[in-house]
Amino acid sequence: MFTKVNNSMFTFVSDCNPMNIEDWYSQYFESRLNGRYVTLKHIDPILKSMGDSFGISVAGTSEKDKNIPMLKIGTGEKVVLGWSQMHGNESTTTKAVFDFLKFIGQTAFFSEEIAQFKKTYTFYLLPILNPDGAALYTRENANKVDLNRDAKQLTQKESRVLRTIFDSVSPQICLNLHDQRSIFGLETQKPATVSFLAPAANKARSITDSRKFAMQHIVRMNQRLQLYIPDQVGRYDDTYNEDCVGDTFQKAKVPTILFEAGHYELDYTREKTREFIFYALMELFGITTVNLENTDHSKYFKIPENEKNYTDILIHNVTIEGYKKKQKISIKYQETLVNNQIEFIPKIDSIGQLSKVHGHREIDVKGAEILINSQNNYHIGQKVLQICNKNDIFTEYFTLV
Repeated sequence: MFTKVNNSMFTFVSDCNPMNIEDWYSQYFESRLNGRYVTLKHIDPILKSMGDSFGISVAGTSEKDKNIPMLKIGTGEKVVLGWSQMHGNESTTTKAVFDFLKFIGQTAFFSEEIAQFKKTYTFYLLPILNPDGAALYTRENANKVDLNRDAKQLTQKESRVLRTIFDSVSPQICLNLHDQRSIFGLETQKPATVSFLAPAANKARSITDSRKFAMQHIVRMNQRLQLYIPDQVGRYDDTYNEDCVGDTFQKAKVPTILFEAGHYELDYTREKTREFIFYALMELFGITTVNLENTDHSKYFKIPENEKNYTDILIHNVTIEGYKKKQKISIKYQETLVNNQIEFIPKIDSIGQLSKVHGHREIDVKGAEILINSQNNYHIGQKVLQICNKNDIFTEYFTLV
C-alpha cells in the first residue's frame, strides 16, 4: 500500500520501516556509477547484470565502431525516446537514468507505481549516444563534430542512429539529456542546478501544441524540484536552431524536453544533481505527482532564464598596482581527463569589477595584495596553484590540493 503524505514524497507502508522516495534513493541508487567520467566500459557491466529485466539491444555503432546500446522499458501505449551523453563529457544524466532503471527494475518498494509505469509507457533509452566522445571526455564525437548541431545534415553515424530510432519508434515525447557548465546561474543569485527547455519549432518561437505539451511537463517537474532546490531551477534560451536535435524534433511535432544538469553547491562530481534529475524523471513519468491543476503551460515562462553569472572561485577586494579600486579575480575550473579521472584545474578567467558575477566559492582578501603561485604578476589563463598574502606569505587564501 502507498500513501501520499505530502507534495514531496510517497511513503511505502509495510511491516518494516516506512520507505519514502528520498530514502529509497539514498539506499539504492546505482552506486556503480560515480564521478564525471562515465563511459561504455562503466555501463556495460551494469547492462549485462540486468539480464532479461529490460529489452537491451544495439541501436547502431559510433564513428569508431563502438556499440550504442538501447533499452526498452515497459509495454504501454505512450512511447518515449530518451538519450544521454550526446555530448560525451556530460555524464550526470547518464548516472540519473541508471538510478531510474535500478528503481524500475526492483519490486520490493513502490511495486504498484512501477507496474503502472510499465503498463502506461514504452520507454526507449540510449544511455550513451556518443561513446567515442565519452571515452575522450569531449563534447564532440571522434570526428570533432557536435552531434547536437548535426540534426539537419546527419553527417555522423551517431546522428543517423538517433534519427533512425526516432523514425522507427514514433515517440510521443523525447527527452534530450545534457549537463550544463557551472557558469550558469539565475536572477535569484543562486546557481542553475537544473534547467529545462521546451525547444522552439520555428524562428518565431511559436507556442505549438507539441511545445505546449513539453512546457506542461516542465512545469510539473519544476514544481517537484522546488521542494528540493527552491529558486535553483532555470529555463534555457529558446532561440531556434534548425541544426539542433531538440528543435528538429519539435518541428516534427514531437514534444521534446531538454534537461540540463547543473551545479549544486560544491558538488563538482554532480552526485547530488543526479539525484534531482532522478526526481524529475519520477515526476515526468507520474510515479510521483504534484497538483496537476497547477500545470498550466504559461507557468513555464515564470521559470527564470539562465544567465552566465557564476564562476567557480571569486576573489574579492584585491589590491592591484595601477588600479584605484579594489578588483575581483574570477577563477574557473578546466575539466581535464588524467589517468581515467577528471581533474579540475583552476585558471584565472577574468580580472575586474565583475559586479554581476557570483562565485560557487567566494574568498575575501580584504584589500590585500596577493601572490599567485608566489608571483606578483598574474594573467588570464594562468593555472592557479596557490594564492597568498604578498606581505604575509603564511596567510594562504587558496591552495590546489
